[in-house]
Formats: sequence, C-alpha cells, structure tokens
Amino acid sequence: MHHRAPSRRILLTVTAATAVAAVTGTLTPAQASDATSDRTLDELISRMSLEEKVGQLFVMRVYGHSATAPDQADIDLNLKEIGVRTAAELVEKYHVGGVIYFSWAHNTRDPHQIAALSNGIQRAALAQPTPVPALISTDQEHGIVCRVGEPATLLPGAMALGASGSRSDAREAARIAGAELAAVGIRQNYAPVADVNVNPANPVIGVRSFGSDPQAVADLVAAQVRGYQQAGVAATSKHFPGHGDTAVDSHYGLPTITHTREQWAELDAPPFRSAIAAGIDSIMTAHIVVPALDPSEDPATLSRPILTGILREQLGYDGVVVTDSLGMEGVRTKYGDERVPVLALKAGVDQLLNPPKLDVAWNAVLKAVKDGELTEARLDESIRRILRLKAKLGLFRRPYVTDAGVDRTVGIRPHLDRADRIAEGTTTLLLNEGGLLPVSRRSHATVLVVGADPASPSGTTGPPTTTLAAEFTSLGFTATALSTGITPTAARIEEAVAAAAGKDLVVVGTYNVSATSPQRTLVDRLVATGVPVVTVAIRNPYDIARLAGVRAALAAYSWTDVELRAAVRVIAGRVRPRGRLPVPVQRADDPTCVLYPVGHGLSYPRRNQ
Repeated sequence: MHHRAPSRRILLTVTAATAVAAVTGTLTPAQASDATSDRTLDELISRMSLEEKVGQLFVMRVYGHSATAPDQADIDLNLKEIGVRTAAELVEKYHVGGVIYFSWAHNTRDPHQIAALSNGIQRAALAQPTPVPALISTDQEHGIVCRVGEPATLLPGAMALGASGSRSDAREAARIAGAELAAVGIRQNYAPVADVNVNPANPVIGVRSFGSDPQAVADLVAAQVRGYQQAGVAATSKHFPGHGDTAVDSHYGLPTITHTREQWAELDAPPFRSAIAAGIDSIMTAHIVVPALDPSEDPATLSRPILTGILREQLGYDGVVVTDSLGMEGVRTKYGDERVPVLALKAGVDQLLNPPKLDVAWNAVLKAVKDGELTEARLDESIRRILRLKAKLGLFRRPYVTDAGVDRTVGIRPHLDRADRIAEGTTTLLLNEGGLLPVSRRSHATVLVVGADPASPSGTTGPPTTTLAAEFTSLGFTATALSTGITPTAARIEEAVAAAAGKDLVVVGTYNVSATSPQRTLVDRLVATGVPVVTVAIRNPYDIARLAGVRAALAAYSWTDVELRAAVRVIAGRVRPRGRLPVPVQRADDPTCVLYPVGHGLSYPRRNQ
C-alpha cells in the first residue's frame, strides 16, 4: 500500500513545543507522551507504506565513518552483510527507523566525524517518501563497554559507581555522558544496566552491573535514567527480566535463570520498577530463559508472558521495548532467523535490533503481515511508541547537530575534571597490610608497573600498564611499565622478576584471575622478590581471593584511563580511598565463605593527607 507523502514542513514541526518541553524537563515523560498528539502521529503512520512501517521497527548496524562516502573496505562489508553500499542506501532501501553505532564498524572515529555521520543518516531519513528522522543509538555504558572514545569524556562504569554509592555522582555521570552523545547525534543509549550481579562467575555482566544489592542497584539505575534523559538522550535499562545470575554468555549460548517468581520479584525486578518510575524511555530484553516466568522456555525476547504479561501489564510499562542484538546466539538457538523478529513482535517488542541478516528479518516481518500472522495495527502500535519517543526527543523539530555544539560539549575541561572527581570516589582499597599505603616519593620513589593490558573498551585509551606508570610519573615517581598480559608466559614472568630488582614498589594490574591463571604465578614470583607488591583489579573485584602474599590490593572495576588514574592517586595518597564493595568477594577455596562483604573498603587516616 502506498500513500501520498506529507510535506516536510508538517512532519518536521510535529509537536515541536511538546518535544522541547519534554527534553527541558517542564513536562514529565508521561505528560509529554500524553501531550504529543497521537492523532498527529497516527496521521503520519497512515501515510506510510507497509514497507516503510516494517522499516521503522528495525535498528541496524552499518559499516563506515560516513553516510555516503565510507572507505572501500566498509563498502565491501556492507555489500556482503546487508546488500547496500552505505548508511544512506541502508535507509533508502529498508526505511530503517534507527541505526546503531559501533567502534568496530568504524562509526566512531572522532566527535566531529560522528556528528557528520549522524547528519548524513538524518538527511537520508528525511529524503524518504514519508520523511521520519532516525533514532541513532549505541552502547555507551562507560567502564568496560564504550563505543565513543577520547577525546569524548570517559566516565566510571556501573560497578565503579556502585562502589561510590553516590546517586548524585551516578546522575551527573549520565548527564555528562548523555550531553556528549546528544551533541554528536546519538539520542538513544543502551544504558544503564539494570541487572543485579549476584553470580561472580557471570561472564557477560559482571562490572557492567552496579552491584549485588537490588535496592542499591535500583537507586543508581533511577539516578542514571534521570541524568541521561535530562540531557535529551533516551536511556535504556537492560536486560529485562534480569541477566545478573547466569554463568552463560547469551552472545554464545542460551542461559537459563532458575529464580522462582518470588525470587525474581525480590531480586531482579526492583531496578526495572525503579527505572519505570523514573520515566525510562526504553527497556532492552534479555536472551535468557526464565522457566518460572514462562514455562514454554522461550527466551524472554520472544516471550509474550514476560514482555506483555509482566513488563507491560504487571509493571505498567508503555514505553519502547527494544531487543538485545538479534545476532546473538541466545535468541537464535531455538528458532531460525526468519522467525525471531516475528515472534519478538508478537511477544510485545517495538524495536528489532541488529539482525544478522536484515533482508531475511525485514522480509519475514513483511510476509507475516501480508499472511495475516501479524496485523498492520500491531505494527502501528509499536511505530506509535517509536514516533512518540522521536517527538519527545525533539528529532522532528531539530534532527541535525552542529560542529559548534560538538566543540561546546564534547570532552570539555569541566566534564573531564568532573569525571576525575567522580572516579576518585570509586576506587576500593581491599587490603593494606602493615599500612603500606599510601606510599610517598620519599619512601617508594621507583615503581615497576606490570600486568594485563586488555584492549581499550573504546579503542582510544591505555594500555593499562602505560597509563598507570604515566600517572605515577606525573606525581613525581620514577615509574617503568612492563606489559605481561592476561596469560603471562614463563619468559615474561622472569622478565618481570628481573625488572623488579632494586625497585621500591611493584604494582600489578590483574584481570579476572582464575584458579589456573598464570597471573597467580606472576604475583607469587614478584612477592618472593621481597619488593612490596600492590595489586589493582582492573575488571572484576574478585581477584584478591586468588592472590597470596600481596601487601595491598585495590579494585578499580575497569581499565579505562579515568579509573586507572584514580587508583594511582589513591596509592600515592593524593586522595583517600572511599569506594566500598558493591558485591561480596568470596573465598576461592570455599565460595560459601565471604572474604570481603558488601560494603567493605578501607581508607587512610586523615593525617596522611
């Protein structure tokens, strides 16, 4: 079915006053949604062809730094995976309602380039027969998941903020992050994570969660929702109904959560309830099975009892529901790629994120409508929610961003300084034998920094050993960096031991130390040199349970520069450690015994300041 397109003037002035009021906070999200004329949006929907309606439901990846002139390698990847050359062609062919940015897709080289890419995508969207602005999204959780890197401001991630416990810092971090995303045209962020991480073996959430206490997580989720949405960015709480208690990564398998319905209500639900109460704009689904919530054992993304029965009806949520990536194995285990998007829509989803084969998914939804499995009215229901959100964000009135806005907002000194101050409240001192810390230049002038150097989450920071050593140097120490890696070889361990000779202090960056990790051997050999050893856990805080003989141990919760610099300032006594564990650290030899409980964290006497 085809309809006459309305004028761009009509479309680009849809509910302009309401959108501005919503973003500036003069209306609550619920009031803004009510005030946004559904009649106006319905008129817009009625002018869309069926193909345009189907397209509005999809949020798709695309390779390249430019909407119209990407590098040839990215054109080749787009042709191979999507059947188009560019982002502009993606919008033209499939009428997609949104685009997701990834650093690995070369979308996020630098702020001005990102802004230009966003504007190019918007021009393509507004050149459609029925012009509707695109909703551009990304995963900018901060901490270990970051798509936009320096010179943008990088902030502590969720578990670091959980260690701080400061709702005001959490809100401010989200406000800064949101303002910088909005300045480059990204208006939907897949954060904050609302999962309650109660399983230390969780391979996919971990430090992406604020912690293991449901109410503490709920408070920080609400704070970040308010911060992002104050900045004009749609926050997205994830992964409903809760991904915190799994030992399977849903990227590679289909996890099962064995919580009873009562346990779910007590443990997993509070952060999502809190997000909804705070006016959350979108909620992301989890590719997990929760038999107590849906005995069919369909993944939650495809479960009508979970998404409609619990999220919509029981929790009263009427915002946008977006799937986690449809390319993940967790959602592809039980059904084929052509069934997944149709089942997701039948379950209650609005946005279909990043299917592995867009043509298969797009045509499957189109066919389901033509065959009567999905009604056009069902599509309209989701499109209405999506358009309400676009209107609330002001995209109809002001779809483009400016270079001046980028310069005024992204990576500015007040944001960078605030990030450092927030990070200083997150570093957790777990162990300090004999009061080794803080150290001074007089007592410990020479420092060797060794350890893991995982790739930067954003591709723009680190490596961690270099960052740690550089911060020591900036504080007047003589510091040397030696990367030993996550799995140090025997030769590398010997090199580190030799380098420790004559040093006053050794700092080891550890990364998820396991029972069989050679990182343990590295630490043991360094301890045997007699030089004081300090460990800094640069991912999960559980490493100390598997390390013996160290004099001091800290948790930084991430290996981005802002958190590593804060850890060094704590070691050097420039700031007092204030972080408190947001998760328990259990004994390695007996997980039923807690080595360090939630809330544990040492500090220094004030006289050391």
